[in-house]
Amino acid sequence: MTKRENLLAVLRRRGGEFIPFGLSFTPRMRREFKERYRPRLGREPMLGDVCETCHEAVALGPSRAEHDYARYYENRTLKPGTALTADGVAREPAGFEHFTHVVSPLAGREPSLEEIEIYPLDDRDAAYRHEAFAADAARAHERGMAVALFAGNVFERAWQIRGMEDLLMDFYEAPELAHALLERITRINCALAAAAARAGADVVRFGDDVGTQQGMMIAPEVWRTFLKERLARQFAAVKQANPEALVWYHSDGDVTAIVPELIEIGLDILNPVQPECMDIDELKRRYGDRLSFWGGVGTQTTLPFGTPDEVRAAVKHLVEVVGRGGGLYIEPTHVIEPDVPWQNIEAYLDACRTYGRAACL
Repeated sequence: MTKRENLLAVLRRRGGEFIPFGLSFTPRMRREFKERYRPRLGREPMLGDVCETCHEAVALGPSRAEHDYARYYENRTLKPGTALTADGVAREPAGFEHFTHVVSPLAGREPSLEEIEIYPLDDRDAAYRHEAFAADAARAHERGMAVALFAGNVFERAWQIRGMEDLLMDFYEAPELAHALLERITRINCALAAAAARAGADVVRFGDDVGTQQGMMIAPEVWRTFLKERLARQFAAVKQANPEALVWYHSDGDVTAIVPELIEIGLDILNPVQPECMDIDELKRRYGDRLSFWGGVGTQTTLPFGTPDEVRAAVKHLVEVVGRGGGLYIEPTHVIEPDVPWQNIEAYLDACRTYGRAACL
């Protein structure tokens, strides 16, 4: 099997030759990874040298749009080193590692519906930005690799533009404003997702952090009112463009309450399934015939604070319980932070290779 064939077999719960696995690093840990592996390999190391990722991303072309967001930051002082996102959201340095502080351009004001409608959003839906998708996907497939693309989020993009508190207040006091902003974002995501799926993307990703460690960040009924139908349309855009493409959805925290509804609207793969607050064994038992899981290794507990043997045991358990019959892509539930000992990273990689292969023998 090619890596692509294996990945798709696993995610469709049809067996496979090995369980795919991956990880990602914060900038400091990425530098350490390269420093450690460069002498071993005699060249610049890549994650594919240590992981069985099986997929590559296709990238958007650069935007030709020119937006001036200066007026949204009048009378505000931004820290040196602040950068604006493509949506005009300011990212201020937070003074620790890679973290930034979000400064929302529409926060602290009472915008009109017209202002919401004309706010300059990143033109990720523009056809000229998708022109290389098909060729990039074809090249990846020729190399035996699957293709993935992140098509965006709705709630996170909206609150970063509007401000978290303001958007949550809009849900109750000015729902027309919330609906207008969310709808604009949804249409953009649908167009991008459909373009990627048509071009040959095997996995189309979406994501919104709507969970906390104790449960949903917003009440399920509010999620249903503002987000569920919009997620359903995004998922449908993928399937209508390419019925074979798989839909992947990310939310940190405990989103157990909405898992059945995510499956109902077409979800194939749930990420990252934090073991600190979600019972992945129970999710596998209840939904494993309809849902695959991508993640499962705790970056708040096991990786930073466990021993190497405990890391190996956590991976072994995932393989034996969640990986049974397919439906598992092993990955830490977040980027690897500097508090993770390097011996635990090596133990994770070794366990994934050892148990992930044995599971399919």
